[in-house]
Amino acid sequence: MTEAVRFHFSVDGDDFSSAGQASVQVKKSLRQLGISPETIRRVSVAMYEGEINMVIHAGGGYADVLVFEDHIEIQLVDQGPGIADIELAMQEGFSTAPDNIRSLGFGAGMGLPNMKRYTDSMEIESKLGEGTKITMRVNL
Repeated sequence: MTEAVRFHFSVDGDDFSSAGQASVQVKKSLRQLGISPETIRRVSVAMYEGEINMVIHAGGGYADVLVFEDHIEIQLVDQGPGIADIELAMQEGFSTAPDNIRSLGFGAGMGLPNMKRYTDSMEIESKLGEGTKITMRVNL
């Protein structure tokens, strides 16, 4: 591969039932590219957690996955309210999810920590009232 292979997905913020579709499609696409099952699992978990966060907190967004020779980059972008305190949001168990979301089994405060755990690097850029961009990298 000399150029990155790119996959683009829209994440519908109004439909919980469609959350996770991008991570399922990425899993299939990475399998077709011959990526190792362990790497696929790591990318899929990070993607899924990001998709759920976009649905819960930001009204949706989009995800780009770029596959390079030596790594996979995942970019998650939304135009939600932004993250007020990134350091606090990175703590396991911290959540701003409303009760109706928690009653569905989501919002346990593990999304961002799991995204970091399953990737080799993660960078969060967020502006209140403008949105959030998360860039993750999984080395091959």
